Amino acid sequence: MSCGACCAHFRASFHWSEADDAGGSVPVELTVDVDPFRRAMRGTERRESCCVALEGTVGSSVRCSIYEQRPSVCREFNVSWDDAGHNEKCDRARRAFGLPPLTAVI
Repeated sequence: MSCGACCAHFRASFHWSEADDAGGSVPVELTVDVDPFRRAMRGTERRESCCVALEGTVGSSVRCSIYEQRPSVCREFNVSWDDAGHNEKCDRARRAFGLPPLTAVI
């Protein structure tokens, strides 16, 4: 993967039951409580966010160190023009890192 802007721009919050201490798959040590019902990936809970599971350099070469265990919010995030069409959130995250928006491949 070469982008990773979404992982370094948005808070990745999800229901607490997705963590492995509650029967889910997300490593609890990589999470932080947001409220009684939600957790977030550590690092994404602050204003200048970057998920603790993101390795590499945004826009160059990145990977998710817990890809198979990532929370639903990450699984459900669609890259612009990848199956689901345009995603303004993808464009917004890319802009934050000086990256151009993705374009549709025809």
